[in-house]
Amino acid sequence: MPANDKAARARASVTEQEALDFHSEGRPGKLEINPTKPMATQRDLSLAYSPGVAVPVKAIAADPATAYDYTTRGNMVAVISNGTAILGLGNLGALASKPVMEGKSVLFKRFADVDSIDLEVDTENVDEFINCVRFLGPSFGGINLEDIKAPECFIIESRLRELMDIPVFHDDQHGTAIIAAAGLINALELTGRDLKTTKLVCNGAGAAAIACVELIKAMGFNQDNIILCDTKGVIYQGRTEGMNQWKSAHAVKTTKRTLEEAMKGADVVFGLSQKGAFTEEMIRSMADKPIIFAMANPDPEITPEEVARIRDDAIMATGRSDYPNQVNNVLGFPYIFRGALDVRASQINDAMKIAAVHALANLAREDVPDDVAAAYQGNRPRFGAQYIIPVPFDPRLISAIPVAVAEAAMESGVARKNITNLAAYAAELSARRDPIAATTQGIYERVRRFPKRVVFAEAEEEQVMRAAISFCHQGLGTAILLGRDDVIRATAEKAGIDLDRPGIEIVNARLSNRVEAYIDHLYARLQRQGFLYRDVQRLIHNDRNHFAATMVAVGDADAMVTGTTRNYATALADVSRCIDAKPGHKVIGVSIVIARGRTIFVADTAVHDMPNAEDLADIAVEAARVAKRMGYEPRIAMLAYSTFGQPIGERSERVREAVKILDHRRVDFEYDGEMAADVALNPHRMEQYPFCRLSGTANVLVMPAIHSASISTRMLQELGASTVIGPLLVGLDKSVQITSMGAKDSDIVNMAAIAAYNAGT
Repeated sequence: MPANDKAARARASVTEQEALDFHSEGRPGKLEINPTKPMATQRDLSLAYSPGVAVPVKAIAADPATAYDYTTRGNMVAVISNGTAILGLGNLGALASKPVMEGKSVLFKRFADVDSIDLEVDTENVDEFINCVRFLGPSFGGINLEDIKAPECFIIESRLRELMDIPVFHDDQHGTAIIAAAGLINALELTGRDLKTTKLVCNGAGAAAIACVELIKAMGFNQDNIILCDTKGVIYQGRTEGMNQWKSAHAVKTTKRTLEEAMKGADVVFGLSQKGAFTEEMIRSMADKPIIFAMANPDPEITPEEVARIRDDAIMATGRSDYPNQVNNVLGFPYIFRGALDVRASQINDAMKIAAVHALANLAREDVPDDVAAAYQGNRPRFGAQYIIPVPFDPRLISAIPVAVAEAAMESGVARKNITNLAAYAAELSARRDPIAATTQGIYERVRRFPKRVVFAEAEEEQVMRAAISFCHQGLGTAILLGRDDVIRATAEKAGIDLDRPGIEIVNARLSNRVEAYIDHLYARLQRQGFLYRDVQRLIHNDRNHFAATMVAVGDADAMVTGTTRNYATALADVSRCIDAKPGHKVIGVSIVIARGRTIFVADTAVHDMPNAEDLADIAVEAARVAKRMGYEPRIAMLAYSTFGQPIGERSERVREAVKILDHRRVDFEYDGEMAADVALNPHRMEQYPFCRLSGTANVLVMPAIHSASISTRMLQELGASTVIGPLLVGLDKSVQITSMGAKDSDIVNMAAIAAYNAGT
């Protein structure tokens, strides 16, 4: 393989095969449809279909607005494309666009709880496309157009907005424009500039570029101070070559004819063109404190490193996630549609887009909450040159942008439903987003910013190697493969895995020059626990868990992941010989169960077999810490088979005693017990016990014994009724995670990322 091909593969975030595997494994694609009403009985069927369905049919026929009340229309967006401009790949056709459109639909659901379906329209004829979409209008509350080439995209969006009474939004245009405008507002603030006097050059005259120019003009930017350029140079009044009506609308009176001439003395430059479009001379010629938005993807017009070598006073944004200030459309479209749908808007107008711009800009100026600060390894980001645009995993986005959009829709007269209490609406929005998913994304982002050295203790296994490769590809840090070099390489070659890439290290426990240091360290720990020196030698030479855990204990690695080839208890016993509990903490296992929109923490699912009352109290305290770190206010139910003394049983007595212990400790979280699981989780059952201290259903369940914890979580997982993460190992002084035996490579990567994340706390 040529060296340049290897370098390209090393830079890639994923391999082509990994991408194909991701989309093909299990049920192909990224979407499925699930019913929201029970369909378990004959009565359910009668209500859902015949004869019951006739009632809402008649209601909608009498009043079409009630379709929002009786169907999915009010929370359904269609993502529609003809595949004429897919990503940066060009015109590959409608069918080829389907993976992208499915992904867009997933993002709608993931970030704003908007249901979405993708529709690929197999025509390049503008009139055919418009007619296809317009007649589908009754099915949806909004239309998100995507990956349609210019200038056809302008015609299509404009005509559909005239013909349809629901929002039509071409995200390639307006999504980029909204995020870029928000960043621009903050960059102008930081450099002391005024919107009306700032000089801006926009290189690129496609859909996104023209939308950017139109939006900032609508916000008050002086149109005489904006120069638009395309591949033929400046778009000036009187130019005829390569022109169309959309370019002509932004032609200016100027003697400048080239991008290089236009950028001399410019305050701001927007790049929506191609890699390398901005040269050193161009950047050097700009005004003091230049604002440079190089938004070409995947490679910007110029990189932040290149700009930093040229001048030290620039503020930069790009379209890439590995640089600060990413212009990422996911900051916009899910939330804009959320607000538009919730007021049943007939369109997304300039007032709504500008409201989204200011909401984003203002959010970047606010103090960053703990769950966002966690992504910066404790270095809390503050409004400034490196933070002018919020990050995608900021949980405040869903309660900030939709509210601003909805309010603007109501004030501008395009809303057909009024929201009178915007504060209550914001609180409702916050509850819609899954905090676990947000936290997981935050975990990955923080680890990318502060990569860690993670030991993969069972690296001779193929799925562990694949996990290690994925760990590196995702920019999470260095993967240390522990095992015999020849076996690892033979297995990798057979599986087609390329280990010769940056970020991969192979360590053989028998050949490492650190062996003696590890033996001495471990012997000092175990010599009074019945271990002879030669016993410790065997552990370090022959057992990878002991070698890896000692490696982490002495600081040669930040974290480790193991468990693929051994049961949890065995792996934990190995690790515990090398690493102690963190002072003041209890080592426990916490599983996170996500089911039907609820997230429940279950403890202890891994460590304590039959905990006594004191143990149960300690487990409750440790589980509460985990829940808080994940962004929850813990409400802990101390579970038993009995509820508040009925039926009477010896084992329930331990649970009651644990509650008394927590009373004496005066802990800062809600708890109560003993109670059965249905009382803890069902508000109607809980109402039968008005003296219960919990303010709502429990989100942390402390199990009376490991068997009940393990059986319940594993049963839920296998039945497919829920997603179970973990058990996460918490309470150790160093960061270790133990996977389940035979874990998939994706599961191992997740646990490695969590291990790396915990290594920073």
